[in-house]
Parts: sequence; C-alpha cells; structure tokens
Amino acid sequence: MSNETSAPRSEEPVRPSRSFFEEIGGHATFERLVDVFYEGVADDEVLRPMYPEEDLGPAKVRLTMFLEQYWGGPTTYSEQRGHPRLRMRHVPFKVNPDARDRWLRHMRTAVDDLALAPLHEAQLWDYLERAAHSLINTFEE
Repeated sequence: MSNETSAPRSEEPVRPSRSFFEEIGGHATFERLVDVFYEGVADDEVLRPMYPEEDLGPAKVRLTMFLEQYWGGPTTYSEQRGHPRLRMRHVPFKVNPDARDRWLRHMRTAVDDLALAPLHEAQLWDYLERAAHSLINTFEE
C-alpha cells in the first residue's frame, strides 16, 4: 500500500480557459473596434497625418492583428511583422499629450460601440489607456 495520496478525480473534463479574444467575440469584434476607431482618425487633423498611406486599410490590418494577438488570438502580427516594439514603431511620429488624448477619444468611441460586458470593457479600456500613455514621446505642441 502506498502512503501517497492523490487528489480526487473529477468526472468533468478539464476545459481549457477561453482567451479574452474568444470571450469578446474574436476577429469580428476586433475588426469592428478598429473600423470604428479609424472612422474617427480619418477626419482628425492631428492623427491622420501620422498614417502615410493614402488608404487607412493597411493601418487597420496592422492594429487588428496586434490587438488580436495581444488578447490571445492568432499570432499573425508577430509572424508577419516581428516583435511589436510599440514605442520604437511610434518614434517617427510626434506623440504628445494632445495626440494621445485624440487617440483615446476615438478609441473610446470604438470601445463604446462594441457594448461589451462591463468587466471586458474595463479590461480592454485599462490596457488601451496604459498603452496610449506609454507612447508619448514628446511634450512639444
């Protein structure tokens, strides 16, 4: 007889936990978030010049891939673009408090449009606020 004790076995199978990406609706949700966000950016005189492409489509694809990967979705962003290096990628642009606030205003509209459950909305918004604050690289007007 063994002196070892084993944990009782559950009859329920162990289910892998779902990622935030899956919990809020996957690709369609992030695509909607980014589409609504860029609707605001398209008419913003401070932010729009930061996107050199005539069409905002490539920027939409990049942001969608990044957010999906960050929140537990496909790793397409890293596969195609390498490590995100957000601060480094934003160095060429003047990201001051005004640009940050405008970015957050457009993103707030997009997050609200999703009508997420309060806990999911809070998690997403907390990250977006922290990310926006971290990208400030100048205090010049």
